[in-house]
Amino acid sequence: MSDFKKIWDLEMAMAVLENKTVDSKTWADAVEWLLLYGPPEIKEILGQASSIATNSCFPEIRQTGYTPDGQPCYDIESIADSLGVSKEEAIEKINQKEMTHGVRQLFIDEETDTIH
Repeated sequence: MSDFKKIWDLEMAMAVLENKTVDSKTWADAVEWLLLYGPPEIKEILGQASSIATNSCFPEIRQTGYTPDGQPCYDIESIADSLGVSKEEAIEKINQKEMTHGVRQLFIDEETDTIH
């Protein structure tokens, strides 16, 4: 179990989301924990909110497919361009998240169902 998983629990993460004065880093960590380890109904709500926020704030990033378990996939080059980093930097950051959380995030096209 990763340290990140151990330092949060559902009650703590939900309390942070409800707190109106919490700093943005702590709030983002709570959301990340809930997306990774929270109950399915909360993951679903946060996933929908994430899609809405991505479409609103980064309209140039379009979903390109789905993982076998139904998670949305995006083009890494458009993500990097939108964030003003290189493709390699974006991949490295995602690789760090994968190692930290033990959850796969990068997929090749052949592993996904493409949106036509």
